[in-house]
Amino acid sequence: MSTIAYDVEAVRARFSALRGELAFFDGPGGTQVPDSVIDAVSSYFRESNANVGGPYGTSIRTEALIDNAHETAGRFLGCPADDVVFGPNMTSLNFTLTRTAGRSFEEDDEILVTGLDHDANVAPWLELARDLDLEVKIVGLNADTTLDLDDLERQLTDRTRVVAFPLAANAVGTLTDAARITAIAHEADALAWADAVHYGPHGPIDVEALGVDVLVCSPYKFFGPHLGVAFVRSELLESWRPYKVRPAPNDPPGRRFETGTQPHELLAGFVAAVEYIESVGWDAIRSHERMLGERFLAGLSDAYTLHGLPTMDGRVATFAFTHAARTPCEIATTLGERGIAVWHGDYYAVELMKRLELAENGAVRAGIVHYNTEGEVDRLLEALSSF
Repeated sequence: MSTIAYDVEAVRARFSALRGELAFFDGPGGTQVPDSVIDAVSSYFRESNANVGGPYGTSIRTEALIDNAHETAGRFLGCPADDVVFGPNMTSLNFTLTRTAGRSFEEDDEILVTGLDHDANVAPWLELARDLDLEVKIVGLNADTTLDLDDLERQLTDRTRVVAFPLAANAVGTLTDAARITAIAHEADALAWADAVHYGPHGPIDVEALGVDVLVCSPYKFFGPHLGVAFVRSELLESWRPYKVRPAPNDPPGRRFETGTQPHELLAGFVAAVEYIESVGWDAIRSHERMLGERFLAGLSDAYTLHGLPTMDGRVATFAFTHAARTPCEIATTLGERGIAVWHGDYYAVELMKRLELAENGAVRAGIVHYNTEGEVDRLLEALSSF
């Protein structure tokens, strides 16, 4: 339950970045951060800046921060702190983890990815496939952009090692049935490898309830600093051999995969971001976003084609759309000139844009998060109606 009665203006007052005139519908590419996150980063530099292993105050406080960051990530993801791995960003972390997993793969093993994926959960497997002579196959979509689970089951073989999929599609906002996908993968003795980057700001994550083996996400998409965070099931962490320097510790198992000196100041910001979300509450966040999403869908002009689900059921409030007479670039540029931030292009959703026959120009993408307002949605709709 929410710990406060939701008041969007009170929430916005916690973000210095929201005091200007720009309406931020660019959250899918990275959200704004509350002042508490900025303060946490600054405070670390002022009060605790040191490397680990020193017998003095700043180093001791840094080690305590690292422990706290892992505990906080475990709380956010629904897993033990020792199953958490931090990295520089989700893409780099995913390249590291996929290559580590690949040490046990053999020629002609298969990886399944989906037509909904961001390329950060596709390209690492493609590169691994090139190195090890693996096969990467793409699970198809239904006409409404939901994942074709029948196709997933058809493509599984006794050579399938991994099923990689998103919790939510970063381009069109479609949710996947993660628990069902995981069950299907496990029936084939394959790993379930989830990308929660886009879902992160929109709802709670519980890796135990989902049953996934690996889940990766990005705090800068949920009101925090630029980092990558992963859950990896403990059995995998203990059996995989990490890429690391010899003196680096082997325990706890998750930290074996955190190479070099970590960005301690960003870990402080991450803790503050999770505490911010907890102070607002997921119930309030989801209710507000659903209301704004319904307002957007009801007001979108018939001049536009919406790519994705037509209601808020089965999706998050991320919308991709095109206009018959104007390119996405033209629309996004004009909106930017009017103080409205949206994206255009493919947003690295390469296979989805092929499926939608939008590979050349992509689409306009407007992403709603909980700090957006009804007035901002109305501004966006009014501006779109002028094209």
